[in-house]
Amino acid sequence: MTLGNDWFSEAHPDGGSAFSLKITKKLHEEQSEYQRIEIFETEQFGNLMTIDGLYMVSGRDNFLYHEMMTHPSLYTHPAPKNVVIIGGGDCGTLREVLRHPEVESALQVEIDERVTRLSEKYFPELCELNNDSRATLYFGDGIKWMADAKPGSVDVIIVDSTDPVGPAEGLFTEEFFRNCHRSLGPQGIIVQQSESPLYHGKILKALHGAMRAAGFEATQTLFFPQPVYPSGWWSCTMASKGLDLKTFREKDVANKPFETVYYNSDIHRAAWAMPEFFKRLLG
Repeated sequence: MTLGNDWFSEAHPDGGSAFSLKITKKLHEEQSEYQRIEIFETEQFGNLMTIDGLYMVSGRDNFLYHEMMTHPSLYTHPAPKNVVIIGGGDCGTLREVLRHPEVESALQVEIDERVTRLSEKYFPELCELNNDSRATLYFGDGIKWMADAKPGSVDVIIVDSTDPVGPAEGLFTEEFFRNCHRSLGPQGIIVQQSESPLYHGKILKALHGAMRAAGFEATQTLFFPQPVYPSGWWSCTMASKGLDLKTFREKDVANKPFETVYYNSDIHRAAWAMPEFFKRLLG
């Protein structure tokens, strides 16, 4: 990370690149119990949150990530009633989950409460459903929560984590996925943010392997743009218990009772398309 001449740049050494945003003002900075959190006002991307010098969420492009982390999995599951979000402290994923009227409960397990409290102040649009009667905010260790979860109690798990370093490293392991598999009911789905397919192929290959080793019968990576993240090309990876990940409730998507900015049936189908290099990567 560099900050100078009113530009904030995040370098990506593994890709030999960097991404910069024009900063107009620093709004907040603090060291929480877990990480350094900064909030900036940008010229073109709205407010920006960084954690330990890395881009986390911007006002301009977060809809891409939050919609793709939620709607494909929720519309693939036949009846998603109980949803657990691991991470997701900015609450954008929680908001998208709660747009689905069939969801009866949405629990967000975030280790750092300060991320959520700062989001409530600087990204209020992402937190607009935090007081929904179906929502529960729990601040604690998501890895431990999944280890203690009641078997078969969850329909969809969304792992909205940071990169697999520090507190989030354990969210990419076979042991964690075994606990998720046990807590999911029949036809349960987990979706995990899975980094850049261009820069982080080793992480993605290991993720598919860990999910299958944990007992999941099908895995599927979905691709989407994300300008503020490394390479500008991002992904999430779904895994299921006895459910075809290449089918979804298309009629329900067409008649969804809420508006989206990016997600629709065509985007859902297009996100399945797998580049040739990725097919070779997974073998």
